[in-house]
Amino acid sequence: MSSGSAALQPSPLHVVIVEDDVELRDAILAPALRADGCKVVGAGSAAELYQAMFERMPEVVVLDIRLPDQSGFEVARYLRENSDVGIVMLTGRVTTADRVRGHDLGADAYLTKPVDAAVVCATVRSVARRLAPPDRNAGGAWALGADGWRLSAPSGVTIDLSATERVLLQRLFAGANTTVLREALIAVLADDANAFDPHRLDMVMHRLRRKLADAGMPVLPLHTVRGVGYVLVPRG
Repeated sequence: MSSGSAALQPSPLHVVIVEDDVELRDAILAPALRADGCKVVGAGSAAELYQAMFERMPEVVVLDIRLPDQSGFEVARYLRENSDVGIVMLTGRVTTADRVRGHDLGADAYLTKPVDAAVVCATVRSVARRLAPPDRNAGGAWALGADGWRLSAPSGVTIDLSATERVLLQRLFAGANTTVLREALIAVLADDANAFDPHRLDMVMHRLRRKLADAGMPVLPLHTVRGVGYVLVPRG
């Protein structure tokens, strides 16, 4: 693949998990978010978060309140005063006062432990969508919102996308009107393409088409090149 093609690869949602419980962070939350299509960095302290932010600014931070070096409340205050990242607070502190304080300091969502990893993934997606710029349809063509989380039909009707749908459609739009190879699509879904079941790609495409139909949207002009890949034609 040429360097020009590689530059078209979409960027997944970048998430930092700030949690000093190593098992919760690295064995439960991080794998779930990666499976949901996110790029994940783990941090065990506020200092590690700030270092991660120096290297690359995240779009969403999942933030525990009890950290070894600084209160999560103070971290939330710092994040809100110095950035526009999404903040999902995750804590065992369940009082109304703590919830109010978290939101007053700029948290976009407040989850209490124990929490299902799927709920964390859904909340991260929701926060990312809510903070994204408004969609702009490209004048009579299918289009993705600037953040990639919404798909617009030529009529202007939109639908929210899952993380998996987002990265796939970003890649398809990047290669619009040309055949995007199955291998290129699998590469945005899995770190290890050899361990990825290729039938999963076909299932995701099938479910996307069904999702649009169930929502009353027009048929997506996504054409299958059997055994080779897919062609997206945004403008009919």
